[in-house]
Amino acid sequence: MRTCHEFITGRRCHSRLLSTSTMLYSSLVATITLLYLLYRRFRRRISISHVRGPPAASWLYGNWVELLEAPAAETDFRWHAEYGNVIRVKAPLGEDRLMISDPKAMQYIYHTASYRFNKPGGRRSLTRSLFGPGLSTVEGDDHRRARKIMVPGFGAPEARTYLPIFFGTAGKMAQKWQDLIAAEASQTTVVSMPWWVARATLDAIGEAAFDYQFGALDDSRNALAEKYTNLIFNLHGLPTKGSILSVGIMEQIPMAVLQFILKYLPPRRMLLARGAAELSTEVSKTLVEQKTAALMADKGRRDIMSLLVKANYSENPNTRLEEKELIAQMNIIILAGHETTANTLSFAIYESCKQPEIQRRLRAEIRSMGKTGADFTSSDFDNMPYLTAVVKETLRFHPIVYNTARVAIGDEVLPLLDPVTTDTGEVLTELPIPKGTKVITSIAAYNRHKTIFGDDAHVFNPDRWLRNDLPKTAVPLGVYGNLFTFIGGARSCLGWRFAVLELQAFLVELFGKFEFEFAGTVDDFRREASILMVPTLKSTRSKGCQLPVRIRMARNDEA
Repeated sequence: MRTCHEFITGRRCHSRLLSTSTMLYSSLVATITLLYLLYRRFRRRISISHVRGPPAASWLYGNWVELLEAPAAETDFRWHAEYGNVIRVKAPLGEDRLMISDPKAMQYIYHTASYRFNKPGGRRSLTRSLFGPGLSTVEGDDHRRARKIMVPGFGAPEARTYLPIFFGTAGKMAQKWQDLIAAEASQTTVVSMPWWVARATLDAIGEAAFDYQFGALDDSRNALAEKYTNLIFNLHGLPTKGSILSVGIMEQIPMAVLQFILKYLPPRRMLLARGAAELSTEVSKTLVEQKTAALMADKGRRDIMSLLVKANYSENPNTRLEEKELIAQMNIIILAGHETTANTLSFAIYESCKQPEIQRRLRAEIRSMGKTGADFTSSDFDNMPYLTAVVKETLRFHPIVYNTARVAIGDEVLPLLDPVTTDTGEVLTELPIPKGTKVITSIAAYNRHKTIFGDDAHVFNPDRWLRNDLPKTAVPLGVYGNLFTFIGGARSCLGWRFAVLELQAFLVELFGKFEFEFAGTVDDFRREASILMVPTLKSTRSKGCQLPVRIRMARNDEA
C-alpha cells in the first residue's frame, strides 16, 4: 500500500509532468502556427498590403482588440467612414485581411463565386465540434446537397402554415405579462425582455420546426432554456486579450491541428457551451426516433424535422442526410432559429421605447385591421405597411449577425462599385486578392450605406421604407428589402421567411396589447459584440443579455 507521502509526491510529479507537457504542446502549436504563416506569406504572388486601413496597435493583436472590445459594429462604422468600403485590417500575428461593405464585391463573393469563398476554418471547426456537421459548417458539394434537401421545409407556403404557432406562443407570453401587471398595484411591471422573448421564440421554433413542446415559457427552470440563456454571450462576450489572441491563432492554423486542440485541449469557454450542445443533441436524437416511428406508422407531420426524416427514406442517396447530419441541422436550427429572432424583438421594442410615436402608429395600424391575434393572416401583413417598415428598419439597423467572413480558396479579383484609392494613390475599380485571403463582410456597415438607404442611414427611421425611392438597388444583394441581414446567394439564411413572419406576429400581438417604456437609461444601453449582436447594459455587462422594460396595458381609447 502506498503511503500518504508517496501518494502526494506522485500527484505532484504527475502535475508537473502535465504542466510541462502542456507547455511543450503550446510551444509546438505556436511554432507550427508561425511557420505556417511564414510559408503562406512568402508563397503569395499577390498582396493587399497597399489597401488603406487603420494602423495596428501591435503585431501580436493587430486591430482585433479595437474591433472586438468596442460595441458591436461601432468600429466598423468609424473605419468605413474614414477609409471607404474596402479596408485592410490587421489580424493577430500580423495577418492582412479585408473588411468590405462594397455592394459589388459582396455580390461577387456571395452570389457569383459563392463556392469559391469558404467560411474560415476556425469558426467552422468550433461550431462543428459543438453541434455537428450542420449546414453552416459544411462546404462545396456537401453544402449543395444539404441545402437542396432542406429548402422544401422553408418555402413561403410552409412558412405561412406556422403563423398560428407564432401567434399562439406570443399570446401565451402576453397572458403571463397580463397576470404580472394585474398583480401590481401600479398596474405596471418591469420585465427582462431578452429572458422572456428568448423563451418564447424557443417554444415557437420547437413547435414549428419539430412539432415539439419545449415548454420554456411554462417552466422557469426549463433545462434547455437555461442552457441556452446567455450561451452566445458566455462563449464570445467580454473578450480578454488572451481570448482575442486565441481566436486569431485559431483562425490561422491548419484545420487538422485545430480540430485536435478543440477535442483534447478545448478553451474554457467552449466547455461551458458543451452542456447546451449535449442537451440539444440528446433532444434531437429522441426526436429523430419519434419522427421515424411516426413516418413508419404513416403518421408523419408537416413540420421541418418530419420533412427531413421523410427525405431520408428516398431511394436517391443525394436526397438523404446521415443521422449525424440530421441531428446537427436540428441543433443549428434551435440555436439560430430562436436566438436571432429574440434579440431582434428586443431591439425593436427598445427603439419603440426611444420613439413612443412608433408604438402609437403601430398600434393604430394593428387596431385598424379589426382583428386580434390568430385571426391575422400573412395577407393581412401585406396590407400593413408600417408594420413591415418597422420590421425592415429593425433588421437594417440592428443586424444580429453584424459581420460574417469568407476565405478565398484561390486567387480572385473583386469587382468594386466604388473605386478604391490605395496607399500609393492608385485608383482601383477591381481588387486582386491572393488565395487564402480572409474577407470580413461588415453587414452592419452595408446596411447603413447612405447611397442605398439614404443620408439618414445612421438614424432609426421606419418611414424610409414608406418612400418609393429607397432602398436603391443598383446591385441586388439580399433576400429581403435588399438588406444583407439574412446574407444572400447560395448561403442566404434558409429561415428568413420564417423569421419575418415570426417578428410580424409577435409585434402585432405585443404592440396591440401593451405600452413599453425602457426601465434603464439610454446612456447605459450597449450593443454587445458577441459574434452575434446582443443588448446589454454598460453598468452590468458581465450579466449578459439585458434590457429592462416597463410594460402596462395599452389604452383602448388610444387613437
